[in-house]
Amino acid sequence: QVHLVESGGGLVQAGGSLRLSCASARRTSSITLMGWYRQAPGKQRELVATRDSDGNLNYADSVWGRFTISGDRNTVTLQMNNLKSEDTAVYYCYAKMKPTIEAEYTYWGQGTQVTVSS
Repeated sequence: QVHLVESGGGLVQAGGSLRLSCASARRTSSITLMGWYRQAPGKQRELVATRDSDGNLNYADSVWGRFTISGDRNTVTLQMNNLKSEDTAVYYCYAKMKPTIEAEYTYWGQGTQVTVSS
């Protein structure tokens, strides 16, 4: 079981910056990937950025060059620069855990609101 604790988010003007942080409440070597998804009103949840346990990074095209993901096996931080109104959404921390070869589990944080005013 993995409990994800999120922090950060809030209200910022367009062009501003915010930082989101997420940590597993219990450190474990079984987490293989952590990252962030977001969901805007009336839209499906979408990938923002992920970082796997080897340090490989993946970004959505819409945030490339503006957002930076970093962290380690049990924590992940999303630095968001040059924010745009279309970045407004609830951001969810995500973790994938693989305790055995056969088993794989996914976990979500409670979500944190990011609002960008134009």
